[in-house]
Amino acid sequence: MKKVLIGMSGGVDSSVAALRLQQAGYDVTGVTLKLFGDEDIVQAPDATRTCCSLRDVEDARSVAYKLGFEHLVFNFREDFRSQVMTPFCESYLRGETPNPCINCNRYIKFDRMLRRAEALGYDYIATGHYAVRRQDPETGRYLLCRPKDRSKDQTYVLYNLTQHQLAHTLFPLGELEKTQVRQLAEEAGLVNSHKPDSQDICFVPDGDYAGYIRHAAGAEILPGDFLDREGNPIGRHRGLIHYTIGQRKGLGLSLGKPAYVVGKDAAANTVTIGEEADLYTDSFTVRELNWISIPALTGPMQVTVKTRYSQREAPCRIEPTPEGECRVTLEAPQRAVTPGQSAVFYAGDVVVGGGIING
Repeated sequence: MKKVLIGMSGGVDSSVAALRLQQAGYDVTGVTLKLFGDEDIVQAPDATRTCCSLRDVEDARSVAYKLGFEHLVFNFREDFRSQVMTPFCESYLRGETPNPCINCNRYIKFDRMLRRAEALGYDYIATGHYAVRRQDPETGRYLLCRPKDRSKDQTYVLYNLTQHQLAHTLFPLGELEKTQVRQLAEEAGLVNSHKPDSQDICFVPDGDYAGYIRHAAGAEILPGDFLDREGNPIGRHRGLIHYTIGQRKGLGLSLGKPAYVVGKDAAANTVTIGEEADLYTDSFTVRELNWISIPALTGPMQVTVKTRYSQREAPCRIEPTPEGECRVTLEAPQRAVTPGQSAVFYAGDVVVGGGIING
């Protein structure tokens, strides 16, 4: 019997994933990851909105007890701080807008947890992500594919998975709709069958990114100039970390017409303001690339791209650059392509790869 260590956040998705594995005949053990303490955040997290709270651990343990398998807790706080929380702050201070869930998957859930699982003799790890793992019969490469429930598609935050990680990872919810997941949880009598999905960054439970960065990084957030597109000062901003590309609300400017953040310069501590039309771009470059369906990008390739989690894919051409990065040329200009976010490339339902958008 194959042994699986499943990450259990305390939510309904990972709980039903564990149930599905058990029903499929796997020897299941649950694990909840301890990623931060109260001292790491500005306030205690709301258990119905984020993950990793004490209540979440209790919910995960309750499900494991109900289903009759062992539940463990792994303390990865130091790894989480160094690989997720600190880079989150550093990226914001560079003028970018990062997605910390991607680094959490890259360095914690599918790296640190998998290495611990292998050391303990498990064959696989599993999660409650909505994604599908397949193997290409021609190349033998493992593929990451979009799930049945497109509204819950989480492949965007999984593009950093390696071939080794995919070979040892199971996604039991890939062929289910969310409504089916809740129904299965209710039929099994799981305590969290109607628990709301987490919505916020776990270590910023109130959504106040600027407050968190001041608290965690001890950084002095200096005000600076708002500039127009010609570089002329038109007002004062409260600090770069308060703004992101495409932002309109909360600028505190009265220009007689709609104004948007269209650029940020961390070195000069300036925020450039423009019109809606200034937000559109037809090309950009991507760094820190990871390829899944191909070994490497060696020439131009037609794909689709998502430049943020909730965005619809857009047709584009990708090609390697001499610097080891990737240039993306869009068929139609896209709005608010934001440095620090990830660009993830698709060929149909298959994730080709992705990377971080340059400034």
